[in-house]
Amino acid sequence: MRNRELGTAGEDAARRFLEKQGYKIIATNYRSQLGEIDIIGEDQDTLVFIEVKTRSSNKFGSPAEAVTRKKQQRLHQLAAMFLIERQLDNMPVRFDVLSLTKTGNRVQIEHIPGAF
Repeated sequence: MRNRELGTAGEDAARRFLEKQGYKIIATNYRSQLGEIDIIGEDQDTLVFIEVKTRSSNKFGSPAEAVTRKKQQRLHQLAAMFLIERQLDNMPVRFDVLSLTKTGNRVQIEHIPGAF
């Protein structure tokens, strides 16, 4: 499976996982000139910006380890833009990471609420 296909499959699995956990999905693949937020959801009264990382193995570390400080800063900037655009800047926010490792037909999911 190619990286793009793996990423798309991972984001689909992440969305289904979050919906089963009671999240309301607000947006997927929100884009601006700064980049992209994979999933934006609502968990009770909190708006959650979710970075999804998918790997086919842990050979080079866990998927969550790929969310660098630079990536975190960019996600904070993107979230601020989203909040202003949607006039939601008074809403509490949280940044989660969903780490998926796909081996064969099996997917292991690790959800890290408030990751950064």
